[in-house]
Amino acid sequence: MRHLLSLQRVATRAFNTTARQMRNRVPEKQKLFQEDNGLPVHIKGGSTDMLLYRITMTITIVGTGLSCYWLLVASMPKSKAE
Repeated sequence: MRHLLSLQRVATRAFNTTARQMRNRVPEKQKLFQEDNGLPVHIKGGSTDMLLYRITMTITIVGTGLSCYWLLVASMPKSKAE
């Protein structure tokens, strides 16, 4: 039982020390995204944001196309094989 209590103490201590080491970068991001530079929000983060946006749009378009295709296939009557 003593081992379980010490494990809880170690886990809590490890979590608390890592939380203190993290730097608050929210003000930097707010400054970046509130800057009036004429760019849309999905591009203001740089090339990573543009890449994620394009991947998301590609997946969305392909998924919509596949959904429409399979709905079309499902709506067609099956031919009777002789």
